[in-house]
Amino acid sequence: MILAHLTTLAHPHVASLGMFFQADAAAPEVGFSAVQLWTNMGYFAKGIVIILFIFSIWSLAVIIDRALYFSAARKQSREFAPKVAGALKEGRLDEAIKVADRSKKSHLAEVVTAGLTEFRSFGSGGAITEEQVESSKRALERSEAIVHAKLKKGLGGLATIGSTAPFVGLLGTVMGILNAFQKIAQTKSSGLGAVAGGISEALVTTAFGLLVAIPAVMCFNYFTNKVEAFDVEMDNSSSELVDYFIKQSHR
Repeated sequence: MILAHLTTLAHPHVASLGMFFQADAAAPEVGFSAVQLWTNMGYFAKGIVIILFIFSIWSLAVIIDRALYFSAARKQSREFAPKVAGALKEGRLDEAIKVADRSKKSHLAEVVTAGLTEFRSFGSGGAITEEQVESSKRALERSEAIVHAKLKKGLGGLATIGSTAPFVGLLGTVMGILNAFQKIAQTKSSGLGAVAGGISEALVTTAFGLLVAIPAVMCFNYFTNKVEAFDVEMDNSSSELVDYFIKQSHR
């Protein structure tokens, strides 16, 4: 009698479990390859993935462009600095300007060229006046601002991608979860197969958003540090050049 009573009590739960696994087994299989995930995605999630793909291409283009630009600037500046210093030491102003003109990608050469050109525009004859030195100093400052803007080209977009890509992926995640619950309501099934597609869709957009954002943030911080180092070098070069002009005016 006791065994019969226990069997009767357990029967509804066994039936419920059987219905759960039967519903889960009847649910369509969801693949997890890239093609199958893309096929199972809704239109909104596909739009999110396309946006993140555009972000990744954009950030990659900026990273490659800045890496090549900074590498060339560093290389040419190392070759330029000793040559122009030697020319100025010997008083060959025209030769120093020619050396600077040959280093088109050097951040130092662009700044120094502006100062030397302004200094030479007053003419080589006669005494060097205070106005000549001040005018050259202002030319150096203007050139520094222009070069700084060139060095930071594209970094604003890289920062935007790094900060917004996770949220764009999160938006896809929210929509994927909503789709999963919608499928549960439509199929009236509590099996895992009913929500597997929506959950996988949500996880893919989140992962893709992080995959785009992490390299963008890391490269933005790296390039920002490079720009700050270049700014220090340009400030030092400008200061040294102004000192050179002042010494020339006292001779």
